[in-house]
Amino acid sequence: MTPELTALTLAALLQCAQMTLYSVLGNAQVGTKAALSSRDRRIELTGTAGRVQRAMNNHFEGLILFGIAATVIAVSDQSTRFTAVCAWTYLAARLLYVPAYAYGLVPWRSVVWGVGWIATFLMLIAALL
Repeated sequence: MTPELTALTLAALLQCAQMTLYSVLGNAQVGTKAALSSRDRRIELTGTAGRVQRAMNNHFEGLILFGIAATVIAVSDQSTRFTAVCAWTYLAARLLYVPAYAYGLVPWRSVVWGVGWIATFLMLIAALL
């Protein structure tokens, strides 16, 4: 497996961990009855639970672009040291993003997000060169 696909797999596992954390914190905040309801009414999480939910949703968005980048690099056999570093940088940024968002670390949350986004962008550009 290429380093990019390894990083992608680990990023997907990170997303699973984020979903679990969101579920635990969300259930703790609104209770099992609300969590198991039909959800005809929107449940708005606040505080840490809300920030963890938003971090999870943000990773879904980032994971789409990173998944494309890692797949294109791997399928086209263009894995290089540069693209591997970009992939690991993305993963490291996403690992740091969760606590940065959960604890409301401003402006570091945005800085960390930007590092991950730039790493993905550079992988996409590298795939075209």
